[in-house]
Amino acid sequence: MSEPRQILVTSALPYANGSIHLGHMLEYIQTDMWVRFQKLRGNQCTYVCADDAHGSAIMLRAEKEGITPEQLIANVQAEHSADFADFLVDFDNFHSTHAQENRELSAAIYLKLRDAGHIATRSVTQYFDPEKGMFLADRFIKGTCPKCAAEDQYGDNCEKCGATYEPTDLKNPRSAISGAVPVLKDSQHFFFKLPDFEAMLKTWTRSGTLQEPVANKIAEWLDSGLQEWDISRDAPYFGFEIPDAPGKYFYVWLDAPIGYMASFKNLCSKRPELDFDAYWKKDSTAELYHFIGKDIVNFHALFWPAMLEGAGYRKPTAVCVHGYLTVNGQKMSKSRGTFIKARTYLDQLNPEYLRYYYASKLGRSVDDLDLNLDDFVQKVNADLVGKVVNIASRCAGFIHKGNAGVLVDANPEPELWATFQAAAPSISDAYEARDFARAMREIMALADRANAWIADQAPWSLNKVEGKQAEVQDICALGINLFRQLVIMLKPVLPKLAADAEAFLNVAPLRWSDLSSPLANHQLNPFSPLLTRIEPAKIEAMLEASKEDLIAEGAVTAGAATGNGELVKEPVAAEINFDAFATVDLRIALIEKCEFVEGADKLLRLTLDIGGAKRNVFSGIKSAYPNPVELEGRLTLYVANLAPRKMKFGISEGMVLAAGPGGSEIYLLSPDNGAKPGQRVK
Repeated sequence: MSEPRQILVTSALPYANGSIHLGHMLEYIQTDMWVRFQKLRGNQCTYVCADDAHGSAIMLRAEKEGITPEQLIANVQAEHSADFADFLVDFDNFHSTHAQENRELSAAIYLKLRDAGHIATRSVTQYFDPEKGMFLADRFIKGTCPKCAAEDQYGDNCEKCGATYEPTDLKNPRSAISGAVPVLKDSQHFFFKLPDFEAMLKTWTRSGTLQEPVANKIAEWLDSGLQEWDISRDAPYFGFEIPDAPGKYFYVWLDAPIGYMASFKNLCSKRPELDFDAYWKKDSTAELYHFIGKDIVNFHALFWPAMLEGAGYRKPTAVCVHGYLTVNGQKMSKSRGTFIKARTYLDQLNPEYLRYYYASKLGRSVDDLDLNLDDFVQKVNADLVGKVVNIASRCAGFIHKGNAGVLVDANPEPELWATFQAAAPSISDAYEARDFARAMREIMALADRANAWIADQAPWSLNKVEGKQAEVQDICALGINLFRQLVIMLKPVLPKLAADAEAFLNVAPLRWSDLSSPLANHQLNPFSPLLTRIEPAKIEAMLEASKEDLIAEGAVTAGAATGNGELVKEPVAAEINFDAFATVDLRIALIEKCEFVEGADKLLRLTLDIGGAKRNVFSGIKSAYPNPVELEGRLTLYVANLAPRKMKFGISEGMVLAAGPGGSEIYLLSPDNGAKPGQRVK
């Protein structure tokens, strides 16, 4: 028997500036399934990750919320950790890039690169916000597109015409943070000399470490010539200060991938059997795999291996790249309720349903994966409930009633058992190659064979025939053993189902090696349903809850409307002319009644008097008005000609207007004294 492999696995670090959604979960579930498979095979596989906790965006959000960046990232890490745990993603360590291990490793790697001549310095001219006292990244500059004259575009590209440009090309620039007119200012910056590693990268990226389409994309960048990479940012900035450079900080993408090393080093301090150097030294025989999305390939397939090479560390064994998630064939949409947060899903549905569906769709390619919700319901109900669990539910009752729950030693269909045994190596190879879709197809084909055989034997009919009870026990014993085979094969995907099945089977945690040995003369525990069918109403509830998230989010967007309408969020949508704006029927409304909405976390129900007519509106302002009665009798602004929206709580007939940064700071817009319900605002 070969020695267990030593494998270190990472997923891309979630940014500590927002919630996890189902698009994120695609990657963590994919990684977790592969890690669980390796552990099931007996390999020493370690899975580490961390929150990506640095950058201007986190600094600015913390300031906006009136808390320290450290408080913000701690709050977000607690939320992320809970979401991952409830989706059964089993990290060996989930750390933070804002940790002492990362500070030390980032400084050490930088100094090695600097001392080896791979760091350059030169002056850079960029926009500076005189009110905020900080240099502005491209995304914090807005203005008029120099190509098509569209207003309110970002500093590096136009969302209307698609043009790319330098921030200094933008017309009428302004700071997206303070609104001030930025000024050009020089600053000394530090650059990583990526071109020093061009020859190494051309070899490494074609060595089998990348999927072919990814390697081809990297080749385009290599062929066009590599540029030096700006790795510094000026204070104020939330991150690590660069050694020997007061007021200069590492750009977040410099220390983020080092966070993989830091999380593992933190774990090594807790597990003496793990040796940091053995995994990261130049000639390491351990394996290192990064699972990432295709949007961050350049960082992981160019910058990161070059940094490791220059600092004297080993490079990844492979970078495993996946595509984006679409829902119902389209980009995730907040207005359609298909931009679904992890927690919103978990509030309605079993996490293993999504784990299985992702597994059934995930191959080795970098193509996008579509979560078709109708197909999702059908596939989970047909495969997991109708095929896999069905085998156990068909057989368990006969064993308990006919033989006191004891599984007899019998194999009435050796050919079927041999088919399962013969399929195991191919399924194992599919898991190893990250071709989960092929593994699921082959497993479900076995489930079909087992169900067909049981249906053909019909133990429920045979049990009624005098003298056939022993034959029934033989049939059901093989059925349960085939179910056990399927559970082992599905365990990387469905760990909770596997644990529940192990309890029913009355066995220790199953290993891949258990496939070769059936249970015989074995006492089973009582059987209870292992999975239930997805009810379409649960899908509808999830979509409606996502729309509720949208409405609540709208209430915390400065100047945005709340109710049943679409959001206006940064970046601002394409401009409309005055005639179009004039069609908005904005009226004064009296809040006659305001109350909590049962089952809704963020909504209040407002009964409005708009001058002789009544309207019902749901608004996501509960966090700001914990005592809704205080709003009764107030006047507010109401969009009267917005089409009603059906929600699970009722019909929302229009919207009220609110503004504010969020949380308790949401303010319903109110007219001056003298306004009357029903008056139109012009």
